[in-house]
Amino acid sequence: MNRAVPADGPPFKEVVLVNTSSTTSAGMPSAPALQQAFLMILPRLKEHGRIYFRDLRSPERREEAVSEMLAIAWSWFVRLAQRGKDAALFPSVLATYAARAVRSGRRLCGQEKAKDVLSPRAQQRRGFCVGPLPDGHGVEDSVFAEALLDNTTTPIPEQVQFRLDFPRWRSSRNARDQRLIDDLMLGERSSCMARKYGLSRPRVSELRRQMFEDWNRFCNATPADIRSTRGLAAVCS
Repeated sequence: MNRAVPADGPPFKEVVLVNTSSTTSAGMPSAPALQQAFLMILPRLKEHGRIYFRDLRSPERREEAVSEMLAIAWSWFVRLAQRGKDAALFPSVLATYAARAVRSGRRLCGQEKAKDVLSPRAQQRRGFCVGPLPDGHGVEDSVFAEALLDNTTTPIPEQVQFRLDFPRWRSSRNARDQRLIDDLMLGERSSCMARKYGLSRPRVSELRRQMFEDWNRFCNATPADIRSTRGLAAVCS
């Protein structure tokens, strides 16, 4: 029985009917009886979960795994009761299967993605782990820092070469190609260029590749020069 006070008026009584019997008409234990029976084995389930997931170093992940195990155990506990079986008679078996389900990526609400790199299930199946990059104060302290380092400043000789050679190469193309080159350098997409110049998208891609090759021939560029020339990347990006 719950009492509530309206904003204006005397208190009124709200009556909620609860089945106080230990079993329902179908022979299944009532909800309060099931909850009481599950609470009796809950300490054993928790202890089993903490031992099973003791290899998880993070306390948060360990407690989350135990909570998922208890949620799945409760779901199975009710399902077994509906089938006329009392799971309170074998709490260790119930805890073992629930813990294995959580370890394999199963959750009460769905399943972890097996292809998600941050999913413990994917890490377990593929045999890898994810961790933070090591801290370091300089490039020599970490190979990751060296790999992530990017020099955004083009060397001066390359800048001079590009400013001298690019206008000469551009003037060797026809008027339409010169306008197309200018638009591509501004980062316009192939679909926009196709609509603007009345071309198909494959034709725009073909022209871009031809310009790329023509620029290489004009500069007599080697593969190393192609990777390092900023102007070339600007034209063909």
